[in-house]
Amino acid sequence: MKLSVSARATAAGAVAAALLVTGGSVAGAAPAPRGAAAAPDIPVANVKAHLTQLQSIATANGGNRAHGRAGYRASLDYLKARLDAAGYTTTVQQFTASGRTGYNLIADWPGGDTGQVVMAGSHLDSVSSGPGINDNGSGSAAVLETALAVARAQYKPAKHLRFAWWGAEELGLVGSRHYVNGLSSADRSRISGYLNFDMIGSPNPGYFVYDDDPAIEKTFKDYFTGIGVPTEIETEGDGRSDHAPFKSAGVPVGGLFTGASRTKTAAQAAKWGGTAGQAFDRCYHSSCDTTANINDTALNRNSDALAHAVWELSQ
Repeated sequence: MKLSVSARATAAGAVAAALLVTGGSVAGAAPAPRGAAAAPDIPVANVKAHLTQLQSIATANGGNRAHGRAGYRASLDYLKARLDAAGYTTTVQQFTASGRTGYNLIADWPGGDTGQVVMAGSHLDSVSSGPGINDNGSGSAAVLETALAVARAQYKPAKHLRFAWWGAEELGLVGSRHYVNGLSSADRSRISGYLNFDMIGSPNPGYFVYDDDPAIEKTFKDYFTGIGVPTEIETEGDGRSDHAPFKSAGVPVGGLFTGASRTKTAAQAAKWGGTAGQAFDRCYHSSCDTTANINDTALNRNSDALAHAVWELSQ
């Protein structure tokens, strides 16, 4: 998740447009028919294996995966290789921010109505002060593993599926804004929904759902209700992650979040467990945001919720 405006003030500092997308708002979509394909379980061990790879990349590249640094490009190359091998059509989109070259990675799954595109995305960059394993390796790894699950299942959705990993989010949503700004108004209208996942494995987690598009919000809430986990409306990161450019362009958006620097209340600890009076993520934007900074239960639940929404909203 990007720094707040005040924090960014202290922080340092186009080319290919992927196949573009279409259709009515998810808000107007009919519910999936009885007997429709159900999402598979997303193995949390697989998601964590991706996080281990991102940690190794950061360790080998100065301790971070920040915009314009070697660790970021190596992270993107790792994801791209996995997606290419799984049968995706991948596009690397280039932009410039703070005098450095940045990249978005877009992956399209063959088939589905390209007049109605469901997108799921996350930012892949870390801050320069740490490896960014919760922020936002967690979202990036879960989106990757969901995309790979689509391929393993040879899923044939009615709508077209697109997955995206954004660069330079930590500098102010630069990569996602570059992508959205490069779309024509017709292209934007073809996006049925954009789902955002920015920090979903916080070590002292909450379970927060964006309250933007009602149908997307309901899809996530229904999933968590089904597994007996209460949720709250997400407010800490509102407008501070990569859904914001899509929302501003009129695209229906939604997403999940497990909390950053805000403090967990006693009431939240009572319903979710964890420690009251402590930040959801004490290592937010710090060098200790490593693979040790992940709550496996939160990562598992949110990865499964992500896959559920991708399947449900693409049928």
